[in-house]
Amino acid sequence: MGDAEAPATPDAPEAPTSIARVTIDSPLPQLDRLFDYAVPAALAKGLVPGVRVRVPFGGRTVSGYVVELVTPGDSEFGGRLAELERVVSLAPVLPPDLWRLARQLADRAAGSAGDVLRVAIPPRQARVENRWLAAERGVPETVDAPALTGYPDGTLERLARGERLAVSAIPRTVRLPGGAEVGHWAITLAELAAATIAAGRSAVLLVPDFRDQAQLEAAVAVLLPPASIALLDARRPDAERYAAYLRCLEPAPVVAIGNRSAVYAPVTEPGLIAIWDDGDPLYAEPLAPYVHARDAALVRQENEGSSLVLLGNTRSVEAQRLVEIGWLDSVEPPRSGRPKVVPTARQSDDEPAARAARIPSTAWRTARDALAKGPVLLQVASPGYAPWLACASCGQAAHCARCHGPLGIPRAGAAPSCRVCGALATDWHCDNCGGTRMRSGAVGSARTAEELGRAFPGVRIIIADGDHTVLQVPATPALVIATRGAEPIAVGGYRAVVLLDGERMLSRESLRVGEDCLRWWSNAAALATPGAPVLLAGASGPVADALGSWRQAAWAKAELDDRRELRFPPAVRVASVTGTPVGVAAAMTAIEDLSGVDVLGPVPTGDEQVRAIVRLDYAAGAAAAGELRAAVIAAATRRRKGPAAARGRSTPTLRVRFDDPEIL
Repeated sequence: MGDAEAPATPDAPEAPTSIARVTIDSPLPQLDRLFDYAVPAALAKGLVPGVRVRVPFGGRTVSGYVVELVTPGDSEFGGRLAELERVVSLAPVLPPDLWRLARQLADRAAGSAGDVLRVAIPPRQARVENRWLAAERGVPETVDAPALTGYPDGTLERLARGERLAVSAIPRTVRLPGGAEVGHWAITLAELAAATIAAGRSAVLLVPDFRDQAQLEAAVAVLLPPASIALLDARRPDAERYAAYLRCLEPAPVVAIGNRSAVYAPVTEPGLIAIWDDGDPLYAEPLAPYVHARDAALVRQENEGSSLVLLGNTRSVEAQRLVEIGWLDSVEPPRSGRPKVVPTARQSDDEPAARAARIPSTAWRTARDALAKGPVLLQVASPGYAPWLACASCGQAAHCARCHGPLGIPRAGAAPSCRVCGALATDWHCDNCGGTRMRSGAVGSARTAEELGRAFPGVRIIIADGDHTVLQVPATPALVIATRGAEPIAVGGYRAVVLLDGERMLSRESLRVGEDCLRWWSNAAALATPGAPVLLAGASGPVADALGSWRQAAWAKAELDDRRELRFPPAVRVASVTGTPVGVAAAMTAIEDLSGVDVLGPVPTGDEQVRAIVRLDYAAGAAAAGELRAAVIAAATRRRKGPAAARGRSTPTLRVRFDDPEIL
């Protein structure tokens, strides 16, 4: 009897033939792990890792992704497993490499892999997905590998070997066939991508915003067919973005172009990851776990063995650190084509028209002479008419009575209003002295345009800022007033570039102020036609000297040396830990014995919360992230239990943000 087969009963469940390990789409950090589910026979056909599924959990049905399929003997759960409820789609939108990357980045940032996946994978579009699943894949067009214009011979060969390079851009613009003008950097990235496609591999190209993307798209379209390009920027409709994401899953080589989230594009056989202007703050992800696109690219490159390029007119301090430790190699083009920069900080405004336009006389005369040849660019610090206001009596900055945001005047004739919530500043009075009159504390792009219109009568004025999107201007005479980062391309290049408000830009309280200013000024100077003057008004010192000599990498090295002495990032990693005093204290206790870690604070932040800043050596990063993540999970677990939760109230969740750009 012991060896006899037991009779089957009609109600006995069949043993599962495979087990699906599923990551559940949940914001709760304590659920950031894989759960085992039995795969019923009805759902087994075509089931592969990466597909979307619906599974039972906690008395309800939730969404998730199948991460891997294993045999029943590999499951660590000893009881009876719940079954997959439904396979949403057979499209494998979560490839194994993307899951591995999400897990690594989440662990590095003390966060959850599910949060990374929400950034990486666009929302599902059923019709788009069904068409993609039913489509027949054609043979991709072959392309020829172009040469790399303006750089030393052998650079492309280095990338083919999977090397990592910090490349200085060639500061000029180039006319494409068809008349479009783009920065030379866009040509460089397009040539790198085309060479990668010619070798049968895919490329991922990242840009900060839509202005840069428009240039890069135009340059890539000259060298590659449309079928080889996938556009993943967040400005596109969800259907287009999801279709581009699915295109990346195909085996045919593709060039994925987009903003920070495009770093996760699931291309097959990745051969190149390239980032234009990696110091731009738009690459910092505002959603948990706050992974910077550059950090994601570094980890992905190590995983997949592709080449990596950080390209820019300036070098970020983070990139300089990677160069100094030997992780990146520096590539410099010939220096003969650098802009002609003229500092004007100590020059007087002896011309009445120059004083009225608040620019040095030399800059005014240069702009006047250059207007006879074509457009002239003037970069200003802020948009609007009067970006911020101050009390006329005591000079204290004027703040909104509702949200305490800064007050400003958006356009000529408009009433003062809050730049944060938009409320009108009616019945305003100064918190310091009780005064009721305001004065302008700064001049914006609209006011600058008004003043220059009087200084240059009859000249066309073009405003380019957040409210006025201008991507390209013709070669005809015009004064282009642009805020930093919003400068349009000029056909043939600008005949002169004037950088205003230098002293005001440098006065911002931030660890990165010098780096940001050098990047803003360098990117604007690169738009000048070869030999055209670039005048920097109202600024002097090391940053201005670095711009004048076009030695941005040397400035980044000096800045990194200073930060090493002070233990400031990126010489060390930093993390902000915010929560209740009890929660933050518990987190600090968990890391107090780690070597290379020191804590600043905690200090109150309002709403009965405190914040501590943790500085740690890179070698201690993994251990510190693990301990802080455990503290986050413990705090989240306490939040869902105990008397406070029973009464419908819960304590604030502990928040950890590594490499927080806002704390220094």
